[in-house]
Amino acid sequence: MDIKEAVGSVLKELIVPELNKIKDENKEIKTTLVLTNKRLDDINLHLADQSRRIDSVREDLSERIDETNKRIDGTNKRIDRLYEVIVRRDEHYKLDQRVADLEREVTGLKRMAA
Repeated sequence: MDIKEAVGSVLKELIVPELNKIKDENKEIKTTLVLTNKRLDDINLHLADQSRRIDSVREDLSERIDETNKRIDGTNKRIDRLYEVIVRRDEHYKLDQRVADLEREVTGLKRMAA
């Protein structure tokens, strides 16, 4: 056996088993990568579904908030109207007092004139 064959034989004994081991590990890595990608796809589908659900809930909440704001606006208008009525009553009471005072003055003036 010459040196070339001896070196080739030694390389085959040392390198080929390592290459086979690397190939096997590469297959395992590829299998793991396929499974990981499948899980990521499933998670992405789940997240997209959750996002749609959140959007739906958000739309429902926005509608409810809008309805509540309309009710609040209506209530505010009623409160404003009530305030106007109360102010008018207060003004009416003051006017009643002034009229009564004026009637007393007129009555007093009539007495003085008579």
